[in-house]
Amino acid sequence: MPKYILAYHGGGRPETEEEGLKAMTAWEGWLGGLGGKLIDPGNPVGMSRTVSTEGIADNGGSNPISGYSIVEAADDTEACEIARGCPILDGGKGSVEVAPIVEM
Repeated sequence: MPKYILAYHGGGRPETEEEGLKAMTAWEGWLGGLGGKLIDPGNPVGMSRTVSTEGIADNGGSNPISGYSIVEAADDTEACEIARGCPILDGGKGSVEVAPIVEM
């Protein structure tokens, strides 16, 4: 079955301990509900650096990644349906890019 990377953008850090607990509970529930489709729960990531022929920029790029997960799905449609349940979409402050991992 094909594997897909879910790249998270946006979101934000909880402002209170209560918000943090609520966010962690939502993520744990969503990831736990994926069962065998979850290959790697991933992690949040720090600010990225953009490396190009012009040098290195510490600006995180035009749409910095905030985390990732890897899932298994029958096809792109199923992978996108999995992503639709992601807690980063709650409140409209984040998005999920879904891309197939190409086996070499």
